[in-house]
Parts: sequence; C-alpha cells; structure tokens
Amino acid sequence: MSENAAQAREDLPVWASESHQNFEALVRGLGAPAPAVAADPFVLVPYLQRYVSGLNLSQFQQDDWVTLHTDLGAFVAEYMIVKHGARWAIRDAPRSPRGFRYVIETATGFADPFAVVATEFRSPPIEITRMIASAELTTGVIRQHEE
Repeated sequence: MSENAAQAREDLPVWASESHQNFEALVRGLGAPAPAVAADPFVLVPYLQRYVSGLNLSQFQQDDWVTLHTDLGAFVAEYMIVKHGARWAIRDAPRSPRGFRYVIETATGFADPFAVVATEFRSPPIEITRMIASAELTTGVIRQHEE
C-alpha cells in the first residue's frame, strides 16, 4: 500500500462526507425534493437528466468538466450507497497518479464512480440511467442477462 493510499484510508470519512455534501448541494441546485431523494436517489434521475441534456457540452471549459464529473460521481456513489448498501473504500491503483482510487464497494464487488462517469462522457449523449446500470453491473449487484 502506498503512503498516499494509507493517508487516504485515514481520511476516508472526510471524503465520504464531502461527497455526500456535494450530492446534497446538487439536489438543492436542481430543485429536487430533498426528502424524497434522500429516501430514494432514483427520484433525482429526471432532474439530473433534464439538466445534463440541456448543457452545451461543446462550450465546456476544463473547470466545467471537473464540476460535472464531480457532481455525477457523487450521484452515482450516493445512489449505490442508499440503494445497495455500498460504502466508500480505497483501492490500490499503482498506475494512477495518486497510487489509489476512491471506489464504492458492495458485498459483491466495487466500482469507481468517477470511472463510470468518465466512460459515460465518451458515449454522448449523457444518460443517467446508463451510468446507474454500469455501476450496478460493475459491482455485481445486478447481473447482465445472458441468453
């Protein structure tokens, strides 16, 4: 385990809290009903889809992409935490710049919510439900139908 990863593990509660706060700010910013979203983050999907569908991504600057990436990553994480009992964790990733990744872990597997979002950015238009499905498939909380 790298020194960075060890420190990140110690700071994980702060990371998780900041992600949750970012999610709550996103809910407020989109005008979604906070109590309903807290009980079931899927309630946020139409608000979030309308928001991302209305963005002019061709005009985005680097800061805009970082903000959108952070917001959508916080949504994916919160969805997995509430719906599937996931929790934030640290995974060693020697090839990454920090030497680790923040991931969402379930009893059946893990997913990097930011990687899920980055993958979605490569296949526009951005589809919120596709991101959810990707996180669920990656963690193994649902299985892909095999014919």
